[in-house]
Order: sequence, then C-alpha cells, then structure tokens
Amino acid sequence: MITIVAKSTVKKGQEEAFIAMTKDLIEASQQEEGCLSYDLYRDLNDPQVFTFIEEWQDQAAIDRHNASAHFVRIVPQLAAFREGPSEVRLYQRLS
Repeated sequence: MITIVAKSTVKKGQEEAFIAMTKDLIEASQQEEGCLSYDLYRDLNDPQVFTFIEEWQDQAAIDRHNASAHFVRIVPQLAAFREGPSEVRLYQRLS
C-alpha cells in the first residue's frame, strides 16, 4: 500500500470554490480500481490549507489514477486556486 499526502494552500476567498471543484475528483477517484481511500481534509488552524490523503493498492493504481480522465481534467484547474506549489509526498506504511 502507498499513501499520498498532497498539501496545498488555497488563495484567501477561494476556499469554497476549491472544495466544490474537488468533489468530482474525489468521487471518481474513490471508485477507481486500487483506490483504498481518497479524502480531502482542511486544517483546523489555517482554513486556507487543504490536504488530500490517498491510499492506493500499489504504484500501478497510482499510475492509472494519474492518467485518468477526471484527474487530467480537474487537477490542472485546481492550480488556479493555489498559493504556490503543492507539497506531495508518498509514504509506505510500516506498522
């Protein structure tokens, strides 16, 4: 299993539009083969900070996800809402 943690800071005043745009991405991603979980979180201390936490069966599932029609269509549009680049890290569970 591989966990992806993707953190973004969204421009002030754009938070609700960002959330709305992520809904289709989340719903479609959760239905993909190899997706164990795919959720969006909002920082309790900084409402402009959002984090996707995704769990995938393996790298092949991530590769299919990154090439999916919904990912290719929506993710570039999300960039317009961000302040600076996203921080994306991949993790392997040890326990």
